[in-house]
Amino acid sequence: MKTIWWDPDHSAVCFIDQTLLPGVYSEVCATTVPRLIQGIRRLEVRGAPALGIAGGMGVALAAVHSRASVIEELNADVARSAEGIRDARPTAVNLSWGVDRVLQAIRGCATADDARTEAVAEAVRIAEEDEACCRRIGGYGAQLLPDNGTVLTHCNAGALACSTWGTALGVVRSAVAAGKNVRVIAAETRPLLQGSRLTAWELARDGISVTVVTDSAAAFLMRRKEIDCVIVGADRITRDAVFNKIGTYMHAVTARHHGIPFYVAAPYSTIDRGRSESDIIIEERGRDELASCGGVRVIPDAAAVRNYAFDATPLSLVSAIITDSGAFFPPYDMQKMGKKSHEESF
Repeated sequence: MKTIWWDPDHSAVCFIDQTLLPGVYSEVCATTVPRLIQGIRRLEVRGAPALGIAGGMGVALAAVHSRASVIEELNADVARSAEGIRDARPTAVNLSWGVDRVLQAIRGCATADDARTEAVAEAVRIAEEDEACCRRIGGYGAQLLPDNGTVLTHCNAGALACSTWGTALGVVRSAVAAGKNVRVIAAETRPLLQGSRLTAWELARDGISVTVVTDSAAAFLMRRKEIDCVIVGADRITRDAVFNKIGTYMHAVTARHHGIPFYVAAPYSTIDRGRSESDIIIEERGRDELASCGGVRVIPDAAAVRNYAFDATPLSLVSAIITDSGAFFPPYDMQKMGKKSHEESF
């Protein structure tokens, strides 16, 4: 299953519309940058690695559809589009990383046509590298999972959050492929239910045992010793915190209290080693995502809403960070976590 890909016949960025799952499988082909930005903001395409691919392909989309005939004009067109793509979801570092990588690739191109060709080629490379990256994450992480046990995960860090395979769910898939008997408990992940809608859909489709619980049930299950470890993805890892879907922090605190390992699986491109938690903008989304459910109003109009998309989990609560360069354990040294190989590819 591919989540996001470049359609060369139509010069479009295509992706699965995740807002319709699990009831409807539908693909979107964005032929304009505004349509791609809409898809990013609406969470039709989501997840840190997939957003990195979307960022790169968005720059390629801008280049291919620019009417500029000279390189200077094309660069100006692409730069304007790049800023709009970056701003679509400010907390997720991979989005701007993908944008910057393709911008870097076309810097120095002599002609507009050369830049168009190179932009598409680099964007496709990002997607191809992502699959290999997730396979490596899965291989390293599978070694940390029990031979027979239950894993709690939050939100969706599977194939739908990447080009394919997944980060946190990639670890689960790799463990199952290695013969381990791994069962998954998926926290539903309010308010948009990425756990119950997406994670459960993916795992059930693969024949991997999955049970959905409310977010608030996780602590109870940990106390009853029904969870052996927690594994989540990440949208950004700074030198002192992991930023992931809202609700991640409470799982980390509860896991520490009960002596349960709490693992984070993410590509090295998610590590923002030059920044700390206080530097990062936490995305707040619209009221309607909380105020209604299934078309029914569940919050009175007079009540205020704060709808945070992410929270920050201190690294002191993280048992291991699993990247495509290996699994790393406290104390974390961001300068040593796969720096050389990834900066060379950047």
